[in-house]
Amino acid sequence: MHRRQFVGAGVGLLLAGYTLPSRALTAVYAGLQSVDSDIQALTLDDRQQIIPRAAVQELADSLRGRLLLPGKTGYELARQVLNPAIDKHPALIVQPTGPADVQSAVQFAGANNLVIAVKCGGHSFSGKSTCDGGLLIDLSRYRNVHVDSERRLAYVTGGSLLGALDHETLARGLVTTAGTVSHTGVGGLATGGGFGRVGRRFGLALDNIHAVDVVGADGQLRHASAEENPDLYWGVRGGGGNFGVVTNFEFHLHPMQRKVIGGKLMYSMDKARALLETYAEHSPRMPDEMYIDCGVAYPPGGSAGFANLDICYSGPPADYEKYMRPFASLGEPLQNGVREVDYVALQRSGDFSDPRAMVSYVKDGFLDGIPQAMVNDILEGLEADPGRFTQFYFQHAGGAIGRVEPGDTAFVQRYVTHDAMVILAWPPTADSDKHVAYIRDYWGQLEPYTRGFYTNVEDSARLVQMQSNFEGNFQRLVSLKDRYDPRNLFRLNANIKPSAMG
Repeated sequence: MHRRQFVGAGVGLLLAGYTLPSRALTAVYAGLQSVDSDIQALTLDDRQQIIPRAAVQELADSLRGRLLLPGKTGYELARQVLNPAIDKHPALIVQPTGPADVQSAVQFAGANNLVIAVKCGGHSFSGKSTCDGGLLIDLSRYRNVHVDSERRLAYVTGGSLLGALDHETLARGLVTTAGTVSHTGVGGLATGGGFGRVGRRFGLALDNIHAVDVVGADGQLRHASAEENPDLYWGVRGGGGNFGVVTNFEFHLHPMQRKVIGGKLMYSMDKARALLETYAEHSPRMPDEMYIDCGVAYPPGGSAGFANLDICYSGPPADYEKYMRPFASLGEPLQNGVREVDYVALQRSGDFSDPRAMVSYVKDGFLDGIPQAMVNDILEGLEADPGRFTQFYFQHAGGAIGRVEPGDTAFVQRYVTHDAMVILAWPPTADSDKHVAYIRDYWGQLEPYTRGFYTNVEDSARLVQMQSNFEGNFQRLVSLKDRYDPRNLFRLNANIKPSAMG
């Protein structure tokens, strides 16, 4: 049916007294919701306040997306994040369908002195993607990826997940760095850093940001690139969510074959030392196309521990065995899952089937090489516990990541060869205190080997270290914070405090 015929038919039906089903009207006018009471909220300095019903109704009327309030349909699900230990209750939740809704939400928060949380994939281990008593902007209804093959650019809305980015770009023989878990949100990953299986070849996710659209604390929508608002463009690439909500990204794309060599090699724990030592010696010298993570772990339930390599090789297949030759001295692995594989499938291989089934806690730090003494401390301090999953691992960096000057983006740690991580996971019903005490003590033995940390996995205890972590870029970030968010509305992140609050 031609467009004009379709419109004419619709008018005819309405004139004939036909009415659309209520579900259809709800879908079209999702923002037209009735607010039946005042709401309780917290101010930026944690004082109780009441926001009048009329003000909340005005917000609801301004939205094409949804406004969710406590006790109403959809609120309970929307407030959840992936870590079940995080149990926070925003005063209200906005689910935008576009930048205009984000602007309305930010303006409302500013007018009512509310802290703002932003949720994309909800992966923040420390719960920064939700809040108590503030306004949560839940971007889960604002997801789309469009690829311009000719210009080699991907246009990605702020709520999109990494899996969608990989899916759309690889269909056209193109790729960009996009983490290692496909249900991670693009926004949090890319603005904080963005390691991934092709990061050594193509750089961090943030190195591939061509431009962004950002709603700042004043509610204004700004385009930022090397040519337009270059200071904001610099700060968003490593400064995380400190300067506003990124509603749209443009990513540079790179040609890459769809098939790679990837998967896991599993070894018994008695080979862990040899594996770690071999990895420490040879991984920094691997070609950019070779990405290898290395770890040791004890699964829950009292099962035997294991050591492993997690591989993605995107270079010429004939060269793979040559680069893996140093590991041949370890003998045959217990399991060999390495094969030619579709890159998108490999990107999904680390996904959690039930991500809220376990509480997670992570500590990390950046390395410039792996010293022998650290290998000793990793193995001596790693303890099995039948009630939890316990793992230490190295995420491979270096390569193209290190060929960017520290001041070119807000992400400063261009020396990083590996990100050292300890991760624990246990059931939500278990006693968390003993597990948290263990990881803090264990990490205390390993942290002296590190220099800086990944702000995407930081916890509240590390906020005081933010100045040293950003090294020579810190004062420039403070100046940007003063300009774009002087009241620190966007504080639920690796927070850069404005000068007035420093």
